[in-house]
Amino acid sequence: MSHPDFETMAAALDATGEYRVLRKLKPRREFQPHGGVAARTALFVDVETTGLDPERNEIIELAMVPFTYGADGSIFGTGEPFHGLREPDEPIPAEITAITGIDHAMVTGKSIDRDAVVGFIESADLIIAHNASFDRRFLERFCPAFAHKPWACSNSQIDWKGEGFEGTRLAYLVAGAGYFYERHRALNDCYAAIELLATQLPRSGALVMASLLERARVPTWRIWASHAPYDLKDTLKARGYRWNGGGHGPRRAWFIDVLDNEKTAELHFLETEIYRGEMDIPTKRIDAFDRFSDRA
Repeated sequence: MSHPDFETMAAALDATGEYRVLRKLKPRREFQPHGGVAARTALFVDVETTGLDPERNEIIELAMVPFTYGADGSIFGTGEPFHGLREPDEPIPAEITAITGIDHAMVTGKSIDRDAVVGFIESADLIIAHNASFDRRFLERFCPAFAHKPWACSNSQIDWKGEGFEGTRLAYLVAGAGYFYERHRALNDCYAAIELLATQLPRSGALVMASLLERARVPTWRIWASHAPYDLKDTLKARGYRWNGGGHGPRRAWFIDVLDNEKTAELHFLETEIYRGEMDIPTKRIDAFDRFSDRA
């Protein structure tokens, strides 16, 4: 009996329009030849931790996958990954083990060499994470060398909603690209995200990586609505302001990130609609070197 041609069967199901087949994602080394185009190196990173607070919780797993890309967002291939497990000072909470599958036995006696991490990231032109405001804060505390690299976020710096997606969770986006994989292990997440970056966005047709690079390269202004009246919080929220109440960054206040050509209008909005008068409103110019960090 001949072996069934599963790919032909899957393609036939897809072609009916009545079925949608997800293929198991398999990490690959080669995406496309660079054809003599200058190649740059990005590093996709992911951590699993004992909790959500980078000041109290610890990294228990770190994965980094280097990949080469062109200025136009084309991805050429991946290199040898870095992966490490680490025993934390406190026991791993049961809920973390339930999500990640990492238990105490897996990390007992294990550590991640910070010098090895420094050497690994040294040649990276860009570091990317799917939730960079989470990963960057943990990683900069673990290894300060991460603070000297530009960062991008494949979660927040792609207009997923405008492209027709209802969410931004990595597994959901990867499923939209036609794949499934074992989630919540750092190395698997890195490979899945790189595969996603190599796809085209469904409405604009742009490469995901190209769209990410475009957003990451543009400086923004963070504007803080410090001491804004409490009864106007819904007005701020409706305009896109977010509350920084977790102790990250320089102040507890509502804030928004805007482009350079939007800064004047945003300051005018605060003075006329929120403060009802002239104010010394705190602002900070942010670029990829401090975006998603506690310095922003």
